[in-house]
Amino acid sequence: MTQYHFISGLPRSGSTLLAGLLKQNPAYHAAMSSPVAPLMAGCLEQIGAGSEFAPFFSEQKRRALCQSLVNSYYSEHADKQVIFDTNRIWTARMHQLVELFDDFKVICCVRNPAWVMDSFECIYRKNPFDYSRMYSPQSRQTVYTRCESMAHHQGVFGSAWTALKEAYYGEYSQRLLLVDYDLLTQHPARTMELLYQFLDLPTFDHDFNHVEYEEGEFDSNIGVKGLHTVKKEVKFTPRRSILPPELFNKYSDMAFWQDTSGTQASLICATAPQGDTYASF
Repeated sequence: MTQYHFISGLPRSGSTLLAGLLKQNPAYHAAMSSPVAPLMAGCLEQIGAGSEFAPFFSEQKRRALCQSLVNSYYSEHADKQVIFDTNRIWTARMHQLVELFDDFKVICCVRNPAWVMDSFECIYRKNPFDYSRMYSPQSRQTVYTRCESMAHHQGVFGSAWTALKEAYYGEYSQRLLLVDYDLLTQHPARTMELLYQFLDLPTFDHDFNHVEYEEGEFDSNIGVKGLHTVKKEVKFTPRRSILPPELFNKYSDMAFWQDTSGTQASLICATAPQGDTYASF
């Protein structure tokens, strides 16, 4: 029987890299963000309160529809032992996941939010003549407006950040493992070992020098070339941020997971003061 786990967290924080590593194991399936979560949400909107069809659907039937949607989407991977579905909204849907899956965990990729913004800005500047759908004409004017639009609660970063914060302090936080991008790239073998330990899965001998993952067609369609392209070698490359200093400091302060009080989540992250690594399971 196939086991489901989920990948969520912040954008530009290693979820595509993690999927590229996990799918090296022939018994696993992992990929970039799937449409399963929005499809489920759309289905529930159509049959929820206020819909003309609502009287035809009991709680049990709505749950069965959501379960069948997941199973149908991954029917071609029914031979896999473990399926990792990726979507940043899952952390705001923990109350649904616990009703659909008996034993699941959510791997949340995180990164200093300032470097998330920096990464988006680097991609924007590498594609000077591609006006992506990520920004409106008004919001793409300067680095300040671009960062502000992404940090908005409906923006690509803000929506993921608020969803993660909801789960981090929520009643199902013990199902979360936060994995810091810097540690994944600096110490990939140890990070994956701890990840498998958290998932209660056997370790796998990954090739960290030949990781393959690319979604060129998807990225081109939204006008953001290279958004889901993973470099073959897993390594950390230090560099100077291209953000103005006040923006970098502003978004660095949004790393709420540096405070582990009030949560049962597990972390593979560096603390701010000492630089130690959390790995408590």
